[in-house]
Amino acid sequence: MAAISASQVKELRERTGLGMMECKKALVEADGDIDRAIEELRKSSGMKAAKKAGRTAADGAVATKIAPDKNLGVMVEVNSETDFVARDDNFRAFVQKVLDKAFENREDNVETLMAGELEDDRQALVQKIGENIGVRRVAIVEALVVGGYVHNDSRIAVLVALNGGDADLARDIAMHVAAVNPRVNKPEDMPADVVAKEKEIYAAQARESGKPEEIIEKMISGRLNKFIAESSLLEQPFVKDPDVKVGKLASNAGADVQGFVRFEVGEGIEVEKQDFAAEVAAQVGSKK
Repeated sequence: MAAISASQVKELRERTGLGMMECKKALVEADGDIDRAIEELRKSSGMKAAKKAGRTAADGAVATKIAPDKNLGVMVEVNSETDFVARDDNFRAFVQKVLDKAFENREDNVETLMAGELEDDRQALVQKIGENIGVRRVAIVEALVVGGYVHNDSRIAVLVALNGGDADLARDIAMHVAAVNPRVNKPEDMPADVVAKEKEIYAAQARESGKPEEIIEKMISGRLNKFIAESSLLEQPFVKDPDVKVGKLASNAGADVQGFVRFEVGEGIEVEKQDFAAEVAAQVGSKK
């Protein structure tokens, strides 16, 4: 068996983009022949990508694209396993490619969007980077005026639809949504089940006070109205000027906020917690 040098491993890593241990293993199996190692790695690339797909991808990036006439906006979330990969130029280029295709095709169905070339690109990137990567969701917003905002670390993105106003106003409101994270656009949009749940909680808290029932009902109503107002975009104080509510800000500019979409990387994805010692132990055990 030929001895494997560090320079061989380095060359194979540079030519394939794979991890050190995987490159070393491939060189050992190929008796130090780099070209043969690459050939065998290429044969196993599809299987490798499939195995990676089982790992949780809860990091990543969001991105937006607005049409030149400001009447269309597209937003995507693409996930990776770590924020290190989320900052990688190859990953960011893939995010942009997904965004461009979604924009060009006006397509928000991920399965349809990814069919063909984009899925091939995704698998190639999984092979190169060594992490599971997935396109999670796409949003398309159309309105008289659409504005967007992406937080500078590309972890939160927002699209806002206006009837009237201009793109600068829409961007300001999108920035507010990114910062404050309202549940709904206006109070009447609050889901009935959310209202019922909050009312149940406030009722239990109020009855512990021992006050008369008519007072308790007023307490419940007051707290519920406050919750709905604080959770509704149009009723929230604007972050840049707390003296004016977002709804008033819009109406002062001759606009009406039709709605918004907010993506935050990894929101709602359950990630299995595992401490470092347990992870090392599991890897050692799997090699025995």
